[in-house]
Amino acid sequence: MILQADPVDPVDITACDREPIRVPGAIQPHGWLAVLDPATLALRAFSGNWPSADHAAAAVAGLDPALLAGLPPSRPAVPAGTLQQDGHRLVAWAHRTGSALLVEFETAPGHTAAESPVHALARDFLPRLQSARSVDALLQVAAHELRRQTGYGRCLIYRFDDQGHGEVLAEAIEPGYDSYQGHHFPAADIPLQARELYLANRFRLIPDAHYRPVPLEAADGTPADTVDLTFAHLRSVSPVHLEYMRNMGTLASLSVSIVVDGRLWGLASCHHHTPRHLAPDVRAACSHLGQLLSMQIESQEAHAEVQARLHLRQLTLEMVAHLSDGDASLRGLIDAPGLLLRMAHAEGAAVVLDDTVRSTGDTPDDAALQALADWVAGLGREVYQSDRLGQHYPPALAWREVAAGVLALSISRVHRHVIFWFRPEFVRTVTWAGDPRKSAIPDDTGRIHPRRSFGSWVEQIGGRCAPWTSAEVGAAGELRQALIAIVLRRAEERAAVADELVRVNKELEAFSYTVSHDLRAPMRHISGYVDLVLEFEGHLLNARSLRYLGHVKDAASFAGQLVDGLLDFSRMGRSAIKARPVNTRELVDSLVRELSRVDAGRDIRWHVDGTLPVLHADPVLLQVAVRNLLANAVKYTRKRTPAVIHVRPVLRDNGAGLEVQDNGVGFDMAYASKLFGVFQRLHRAEDFEGTGIGLANVKRTVERHGGSVWAHGEPDRGATFGFVLPQKEDEFPGALSA
Repeated sequence: MILQADPVDPVDITACDREPIRVPGAIQPHGWLAVLDPATLALRAFSGNWPSADHAAAAVAGLDPALLAGLPPSRPAVPAGTLQQDGHRLVAWAHRTGSALLVEFETAPGHTAAESPVHALARDFLPRLQSARSVDALLQVAAHELRRQTGYGRCLIYRFDDQGHGEVLAEAIEPGYDSYQGHHFPAADIPLQARELYLANRFRLIPDAHYRPVPLEAADGTPADTVDLTFAHLRSVSPVHLEYMRNMGTLASLSVSIVVDGRLWGLASCHHHTPRHLAPDVRAACSHLGQLLSMQIESQEAHAEVQARLHLRQLTLEMVAHLSDGDASLRGLIDAPGLLLRMAHAEGAAVVLDDTVRSTGDTPDDAALQALADWVAGLGREVYQSDRLGQHYPPALAWREVAAGVLALSISRVHRHVIFWFRPEFVRTVTWAGDPRKSAIPDDTGRIHPRRSFGSWVEQIGGRCAPWTSAEVGAAGELRQALIAIVLRRAEERAAVADELVRVNKELEAFSYTVSHDLRAPMRHISGYVDLVLEFEGHLLNARSLRYLGHVKDAASFAGQLVDGLLDFSRMGRSAIKARPVNTRELVDSLVRELSRVDAGRDIRWHVDGTLPVLHADPVLLQVAVRNLLANAVKYTRKRTPAVIHVRPVLRDNGAGLEVQDNGVGFDMAYASKLFGVFQRLHRAEDFEGTGIGLANVKRTVERHGGSVWAHGEPDRGATFGFVLPQKEDEFPGALSA
């Protein structure tokens, strides 16, 4: 029967997890058990199906004591010999736990096969296993061999997913048995402690699901229900599991663990409608089959993993080469969108660099990416991956159609630099072997009963993307390390360039200081001699000559101003900062009075805020910077009547400063980057006089104090210039050197 249903809620099977399955205090009735003291080999307990304790002790006495005494602890059982007792030929198996030595006896087979099943396994099965080219092919070969070896009617091999659910990947059945190929078995069918037991003891046989457990009896007063039967073939299993088998129509079963890389990868499970026992040599062959299959799966998965990693590493190298050929900025990742998406088999990718977002393919919007970057950065993990992001980050549920899963790299612990890959929701149909919501059913007494139905039950599972593979996650980690190496290398290169620039700038400052100082006298001489010629010889010159001399004098005067400006600019870079508190209200008032006297005939309306801050700065340098800002406002409002100039305080988290706003000619913000450069002018010298050094002096002064400057403007609508200085003396890098 096929049903459509809502997503499955997990079932509480904690009662099964608490069941003492390793110390059940009983065995299955198709054999006998003797529990010995490992030091003295004295009988401590025995199964209740021995005629007496003496019979158990006599059976043990027929075995080699040296073999028994030499068994290592916590290892699977090994053959311990055969013996005759009461007309029966018994075969013995022995193993040692931490505190006891266990010997199991079974009736030896009545006939011996012409060929050992293990030999047939090596001759026929192993070559077929080695020729299989995929894991699915391996499993199918193994399923058919298990059915051939055991004669059981149905042999299934299934794999566990990351949630513990099992999916049947291979099957070999006889007519009359239900097929479970492609079906899923819920994790609740095998409790956690049972999975741990499958890892320890990799073979389990239940010949008859209707058996009555045989209790252990103490021979020396030792409690029999404390004997650890983890490695015992005869260990009695949970009554819940026996009921599960009967509900499934199975009266005999065997399970072989498939262990890959030390984890329970899956199980081979064989079922039979009627009771069926297996001889010890067949059990040994099945156990070897499980080991061979585990090794082949591990080999194939390791090979596939290596191939995937090699391919992804090649893509990583291509990405690194692409970045190295550019400016090594993380923004360059998006410049190769196809390569970036192929690295993680993703449908979308994004790079978040603080407040900047660049994306390609199918991704959430920029605001969502910024918020997700904050969340990922807060996790403190270098690599984060999830195939169901909405379960961990609820806002992601709104855009699971494009980004149900994410693989993220957090590049920096200081800045919010995060790289994302996204995969869309992948809705898949899962066919369960019965309703998984009814895996455990308690009765009126509280006893757990297993589910009774194993008919096909279909569920639509969404909210997830295709899972990220270990190779993809590993490649992302390698890319992160490569990106950090590129950034560090580029930082070292830039540091070297910066050191060289510092050296060159010092040389240029020294040169400009020397040139400026040496040029002042010639410029003054030129201007002075022109004045002398005009005074003593001017009456002898015609109008053209007088005009030429006027041009020479103006040019010499302008050159002198340039030289003075260069000299001031050089001094600002060379002089030491002597910082102390400066009352900027007093400073601004004095400069306003000075500038008002110079332009006494103009209508200039000053609006100076009464709450200007006290700044910690060099008074002389700060006065030069503020004078330049106020003088600029006066100069560029010359064509305005009235001219309106505002001086306001600026208070920010990183410091305090001043802002000067005017209603002058303004400027185009496209050229704002040029304003604070030396000799940079946005207006013609014929319209507004000046050397183009004033704002450069402002910038140098502020930056030597560890602050920052800015400018905003619009053509014909005025301009605003401002600066902020830090308010701690130790934040002034220029205060430490001359």
